[in-house]
Amino acid sequence: MRPGMAEDENIVGLYERHAQAFDSLRGKNLFEKPWLDRFTALLPASGTVLDLGCGSGEPIAAYLIGRGLRLTGIDSSETMIELCRQRFPGHRWIVRDMRRLPPGRTFNGIVAWHSFFHLRPEQQRSMFPVFAYLAAPGAALMFTAGHFEGVAMGEFGGEPLYHASLAGEEYASLLQENGFRLVSQVDQDSGCGGATVWLAQRTTG
Repeated sequence: MRPGMAEDENIVGLYERHAQAFDSLRGKNLFEKPWLDRFTALLPASGTVLDLGCGSGEPIAAYLIGRGLRLTGIDSSETMIELCRQRFPGHRWIVRDMRRLPPGRTFNGIVAWHSFFHLRPEQQRSMFPVFAYLAAPGAALMFTAGHFEGVAMGEFGGEPLYHASLAGEEYASLLQENGFRLVSQVDQDSGCGGATVWLAQRTTG
């Protein structure tokens, strides 16, 4: 991390510097499967999915691809996107910061698993209109958040790793205000590695 750089501004560089280590340490046993199955149950067959913070594509993108879905993966790490391109060449992989997504095509599903919570609170708030314009009618949105409102610092590769979360009530309000209905939400799901998961669906009206 550069001297004077805030921890939240260090996320992009941190994941690129430690991309190979992250890939080797990332669990591949797919404890996320029950939530992924709830997510895919809301999607049409051969639907399109935007994976925000896709990492190296395993295990989540790999599972969705195995279900016949068409993936577009976004990640700020060039190294991890290159791993995705090597592993899943038939899909679309883009090096980009999720905070700088251009308007354009829409998707049947949007997932931000263990990525969205690296943004500052005000940046998280500003992402909900982005989710809305990227979501086709009836699209599913699934993301993980922190367990409590505020900032929580972790560590990876000997560097500080920033996390932040809004209050649950605010996430619920932001979803509703931006045209999503809440489908399911669990705090610290013991069957999913303790993840706090939000699953919503874009309303068609």
